[in-house]
Amino acid sequence: MTSDPINDEVEATRLAFREGMARLAAAVNIVTTDGPGGLAGFTASAVCSVTDRPPTLLVCLNRSSSVAGMFEKNRVLCVNTLASGHEAMSKLFGGSTPQQERFASGEWVTGVTGAPRLNGAIVSFDCEVENAVESGTHHVLFCRVVGVAHGPEEDEALLYFRRRYHYIR
Repeated sequence: MTSDPINDEVEATRLAFREGMARLAAAVNIVTTDGPGGLAGFTASAVCSVTDRPPTLLVCLNRSSSVAGMFEKNRVLCVNTLASGHEAMSKLFGGSTPQQERFASGEWVTGVTGAPRLNGAIVSFDCEVENAVESGTHHVLFCRVVGVAHGPEEDEALLYFRRRYHYIR
């Protein structure tokens, strides 16, 4: 049996895991909230479908992030899936820019839950957080979708793959 260095399995160390995740293409989203805890948003790629009965999404949020307490208190959020023209906004919401400055970019409307929805997003899912589970450094939020807004059909989606942005139609 010969060894194939490209396909060799390695121990699941933190570094190997992070490198593996860099090879997992993901949609780029801005997740927003508003309510008693305040207005907040962050960039996320750790979002996925759970079930369509009832419509439910999973969103992962770092517990040590500056916005974690706001999401926990508000218990509502909107997942805004970004188009190719939103790369700068993704970086803005992923950095240390103050929340009010983040929301000064883009055109926002209030969703059914009160969470901000981005006009021009590929799709926006307005959600109520039904359950939160702690796993390692993150909260895993199970979110009941109460509203969906579809964006323009012709837009390209913004993806993150190998630590860089890419676009796909």
